[in-house]
Amino acid sequence: MTYMCDLGAGHRLYLDNQGMQTLVTVIASSPGQQQQSSNSWETGSWSSAPEVFATGGGVVVKIKASGGDRFLQVQGMQMGTVSSTNVPSQQQAIGLQTVESMPNSPETMKPMEPMKPMEPMKMGNMEMSFSPMEMKMGNMNLKMGSAASSESSSTTPQPRFCSQCGTAIKADDRFCSSCGHRLR
Repeated sequence: MTYMCDLGAGHRLYLDNQGMQTLVTVIASSPGQQQQSSNSWETGSWSSAPEVFATGGGVVVKIKASGGDRFLQVQGMQMGTVSSTNVPSQQQAIGLQTVESMPNSPETMKPMEPMKPMEPMKMGNMEMSFSPMEMKMGNMNLKMGSAASSESSSTTPQPRFCSQCGTAIKADDRFCSSCGHRLR
């Protein structure tokens, strides 16, 4: 049998005994958001319904099992076992309700569809494309990627430009004819 208690502020605690294991799930929900944390401990079969007590920082769950009493502490989304000596003596009991089963994990989102290839961007005399990466501006052309490396080995000479002023240069030029920048 599964038990649930409302801890307030959108927090719910679920308890279930499956064989020798005690399963604990805490769900915190607010508009547009839900968090869930689950854990289990070997406590033995329950001999009676669990008890939940409010403490200053959360709740303590008392499990009465064939092997003796066990205590679990829940603070926010954190859970752990505690000894009976760490349980405050002045505790307020919280009522439990029976529910059909433990909550299911929230549905996972479907994977995103792959992006369509981007169309070349054009602005004035400038054009950029991304597959392969290429940029054209006036009579300048810059390529990167696999298509660029295969084209660079072709027999057609690629235009070269001065890195200082952008003037077209020849492959055998040592200096730019426009600004005098040393090319090699």
